[in-house]
Amino acid sequence: MGEPRRPADSEVAGAAPAGAEAGDTAHRGRLVGLCVGPLLFVAILAAPLPDLAPRAHALAGIFAWAVVYWMTAALPLAVTALLASVLAIAFGVAPARAVLAPYADPVIFLFIGSFIIAAAMRGSGLDTRFAFALLRREWATRTPRRLLATLGTITCALSLWVSNTATTAIMLPVGRGLLRGFGPAGDSAQSRFPIGLMLMLTWSSSVAVGIPVGSPPNLIAIGMVRELGGRRLSFFDWVAVAMPLTLMMLALCWVILAWRYGEPAARAGDVRAWIAGERARLGPWRRAEVNVLVVFALVCVLWMLPGAVAAIASPAAALPRFFEAHLPESVIALAGAVLLFLLPTDVRRGEFTISWREAQRIDWGTILLFGGGLSLGHLMFDTGLAAAVGRALVRASGAEGVWALTAIAIVAGILLSEASSNTASASVVVPVMIAVAAGLGVSPVPPALGAALGASFGFMLPVSTPPNAIVYGSGLVPLREMIRSGILLDVLGGAVIWLGLRVLCPLTGVV
Repeated sequence: MGEPRRPADSEVAGAAPAGAEAGDTAHRGRLVGLCVGPLLFVAILAAPLPDLAPRAHALAGIFAWAVVYWMTAALPLAVTALLASVLAIAFGVAPARAVLAPYADPVIFLFIGSFIIAAAMRGSGLDTRFAFALLRREWATRTPRRLLATLGTITCALSLWVSNTATTAIMLPVGRGLLRGFGPAGDSAQSRFPIGLMLMLTWSSSVAVGIPVGSPPNLIAIGMVRELGGRRLSFFDWVAVAMPLTLMMLALCWVILAWRYGEPAARAGDVRAWIAGERARLGPWRRAEVNVLVVFALVCVLWMLPGAVAAIASPAAALPRFFEAHLPESVIALAGAVLLFLLPTDVRRGEFTISWREAQRIDWGTILLFGGGLSLGHLMFDTGLAAAVGRALVRASGAEGVWALTAIAIVAGILLSEASSNTASASVVVPVMIAVAAGLGVSPVPPALGAALGASFGFMLPVSTPPNAIVYGSGLVPLREMIRSGILLDVLGGAVIWLGLRVLCPLTGVV
């Protein structure tokens, strides 16, 4: 994906002190992490762990080193994933072919294809046109509370397909522009409403878990459930469970923010004037936007069709079996990406919907991190380390059933995601939960889903997710407000995830 569009300097005026303070703290944390990681690795290797085989013992040290680096961001996250793979090969945990194979898992190519499609959406301006198409409705911006709901819906819808970070970067200048039209309600010196609007941008992007390609933890859960748990979750299966949860979480975000920061009335005339000006600047539909929209719609239909047919007829029906053999989700994503290179926008000038220059700027770091996480998860499972950690977790918690284990998975995912990336958190928690489920003889699907969904919900701190850092850098969100509201959403959101899975998994047959 291309570099996120950043707000102008004038839009983040006043944010430097908070950003500088956060930067100093993060730098100190990185320095500490650089030292603690290898020291912890050596300490674990030297410690007597008779319950672990030698390969699992070595992997425990590597795992601890990687977790420290992920939590402190001592190295770029993708580099830490590569470091873990290198150490696993060097210390004999597994041969290179086994360690590096997950970097070419089909799920990786599903990500690559969807990232290229998302880059085309951004490059063509289709995402911005979509946002302003909803904002132009008068009822959507009449009051601050309605604006919260509208912006949350737009941001969430974009984040289902585009990365959380890119979505928040796209919507931040839109939100700042809308605030200017609300008079006193949009002035941070006179109102608390700007805090709520900024938090809505990051929260609604993070809760967008309804589509598998919207967030790395989603695909980590799908991949590991298939490889380690022996259960295939289709695109349709995921949507059937996760989309209702996304809608419930989005509604919860709005309730909390409208209660804490909503203003009952405001002057909205300038808001509509600003929206009209921005829409006029977009101009008529361009060929690139039409091409991307057609490809995007085609890919979505092909992703959903086999699961819908299987749900209505049978998984053994001819169409689902054909798609599984010849057009799995990863191939559909790659075909859509290739089609964008083939559809012209100007034949005479030799211009096409997307160029390789744009495509090569997709987020390769996330892809490497994702591959490294899959590799680490496979190794934890194969060496027995995940099972050993799971047994200790069961003894400590007393969990014996699938829903008690799911609750633990959700809490573990949320807590770890507050201190490290959602991809790293899911890579750590999901294989452990699958191993515990296997030991208890219960379905691995609800615990794996709980861990992945919990890992996507880091709301408390600027370091929890890049979207949090983006809105914190705006200077409009005091740290204490992010923490207080984030704790509330963490607790209530964890309960919503558990209740949702408890109802939806049996109801949809995704167990």
